[in-house]
Amino acid sequence: MAATIAMGRAARRRADAAGQRHVSTTEAPWVRVALIAAAGLFLGLFLFVPLVSVFYEALRKGLGAYWLSLTEPDALAAIKLTLTVAAIAVPLNLVFGVAAAWAIAKFEFRGKSLLTTLIDLPFSVSPVISGLIYVLLFGAQGWLGPWLAEHDIRIVFAVPGIVLATIFVTFPFVARELIPLMQAQGSDEEEAAIVLGASGWQTFWRVTLPNIRWGLLYGVILCNARAMGEFGAVSVVSGHIRGLTNTMPLHVEILYNEYNFVAAFAVASLLTLLALVTLAIKTVVEARTAREGGDVAPAISTQGTQS
Repeated sequence: MAATIAMGRAARRRADAAGQRHVSTTEAPWVRVALIAAAGLFLGLFLFVPLVSVFYEALRKGLGAYWLSLTEPDALAAIKLTLTVAAIAVPLNLVFGVAAAWAIAKFEFRGKSLLTTLIDLPFSVSPVISGLIYVLLFGAQGWLGPWLAEHDIRIVFAVPGIVLATIFVTFPFVARELIPLMQAQGSDEEEAAIVLGASGWQTFWRVTLPNIRWGLLYGVILCNARAMGEFGAVSVVSGHIRGLTNTMPLHVEILYNEYNFVAAFAVASLLTLLALVTLAIKTVVEARTAREGGDVAPAISTQGTQS
């Protein structure tokens, strides 16, 4: 897929260089205007209006109430836990994603199709179900629960369980972004480096990694966004202990259920700001990649991400 997109873009660039105009549509002008207007109306109703309402409700009682909602102890604990979990899960998924993509794209081995299928597993399993699996494994009545209790190890309803659940729902993002990119690039450069005497690590650091750096950054951005916004799996394993195991999405739910709307929307607005920053970085990465003539194929954007 990535190779096809790259070839198409190269062909269009050659056509433009030759002075040929690429006609994207032959529809009448009013049809294009109507489609653009419909798309703009849809975005306005289902994207911009909700975004504006989040910030309006958060600031409805003034900046003082907004700041107080973000700095109260439970909110600070939720923010800290969210950032901590993302700081643990994203680097681990980065290492796994690069290793899995390198193995799948560059080598042939027994079990390759099985590994590819397992990488896609979180896309087909509801996050709530994945959280329940951890409860059945590590909970008090789970398979490993009694042994963990004897050794005073807490996983479920504690930070380790939240980290494990977050890792599970986010580990496909880096791998699925890199696999089509590395397959499209092939292994000719790596083979040439090895023939010239480079070791495996030298080949990876000096050849493979520079070629995938923008795709890797793209996958990390998406992985981080999902890690900070994950709700379903974390909700099952967290126990909803205020100040201890509540991430930002869970804290928003609790505040909203308590009819503390200003505080709920204040924390939600912070999540929204993080999402907008992520979107801005993602746009910069895509633009930089396009300028360099590469292609960051959004391989996972077509996958069903559940929350």
